[in-house]
Amino acid sequence: MSAGDKPTLIIVGAGLGGLMLGALLEKAGIPYTIFERAHVVKPLGSAMAVGPAILPIFQQLGIYDEILAISKPFYHVYNYLEATQGLRTVKPTHFGLVEELSQHTKSSSRVLDITEKDDKITVHLADNVTFEADIVVGADGAYSAVRQRMFDSLKQKGVLPKADQKDLPFDAICLMGQTKVLDPKAFPVITLPYGHFTQIVGKGRPYSWHTFATAQNTICYMVMQHLPKTMSKAAIEERARDSKNSEWTFHPIEAMMEETRHFPIPLGDGKEGILGDLFDLTSKEFMSKVMLEDKVFETWYNGRSVLLGDGAVTAMHDAVALANLLYSMPTKTPEDITRLFQEYRKERYPAVMESYNTSKQLAKTALGGIIGTIYFYFVVYMPFFLWRYVVR
Repeated sequence: MSAGDKPTLIIVGAGLGGLMLGALLEKAGIPYTIFERAHVVKPLGSAMAVGPAILPIFQQLGIYDEILAISKPFYHVYNYLEATQGLRTVKPTHFGLVEELSQHTKSSSRVLDITEKDDKITVHLADNVTFEADIVVGADGAYSAVRQRMFDSLKQKGVLPKADQKDLPFDAICLMGQTKVLDPKAFPVITLPYGHFTQIVGKGRPYSWHTFATAQNTICYMVMQHLPKTMSKAAIEERARDSKNSEWTFHPIEAMMEETRHFPIPLGDGKEGILGDLFDLTSKEFMSKVMLEDKVFETWYNGRSVLLGDGAVTAMHDAVALANLLYSMPTKTPEDITRLFQEYRKERYPAVMESYNTSKQLAKTALGGIIGTIYFYFVVYMPFFLWRYVVR
């Protein structure tokens, strides 16, 4: 592809997917600009598991050593049914926080509209500024403004699949946090040379919780409340308007902390503690509470707009696939852009569905009752070759 044939891209969203795509386009010499609504990068009390499927990309980008320097390898997942322990070995991987920086990232107001005319696509922002490009990539999360504009257009034309018109569902609420630097005498688990990862399933209660030690001598944790049925943001908001007790699901963080602070956790060297030990050593800005949406859309692109998936590793894999196709596309004609988007979805859809189905199956370990118990013991005592297949 000659310099004149290279497409220009606007990437909406500076999360891991958007920044990964930008970094790869930078290597390929493809012009791009990333727009991010947030004006500052806020701290997040969490870490990310990065496996062998993504580490080679970090090597190619020249950030592999930097990632390893702030990470810990982990080799086991320790599964507990509160008082019942099981051990499962998984492939070596690393915990790390990827620094979200890009010289091409611009703070912006929210996207109001996206229009196509002639051979360009235009993004209209709330501050009356517009930007033109050949392609717009929606990398702006679960409630993507790019996807919403795309779906509105397709719905008006009567061609949006019915499945894509339904509200984004979720069946769990997650409280996440990361402690301050801990005293190794009180928390010996942080002295281990590898990341100690635990998954604990509540016995007779709709909760599961996870802890993992980091290279910074902190402990990250996730506390998941599993809802009795799948909900949606719209349904929750409607229920809240009609009910005096509107906090039936959207508890303040403090309320969820109080509900779960007595849940047991291992601290290392045979010591046990409770989640409250971690809560009390966490600054408020390093705690957050989110809904865990879980859906695979049928529609991934339309015209000159295309979407990346939500979720750290999935979004980065999508970015790699899209960048490779952009690098090899012969021209930036509408026909070639459409063929590129078709190939992108064809390549990524089976992998995304496999990841989605695996996530659903593993989530059943927290259901409770006979079904949850069966799934829990299946995960704990699964033959090693099957486990490697599941988590690859």
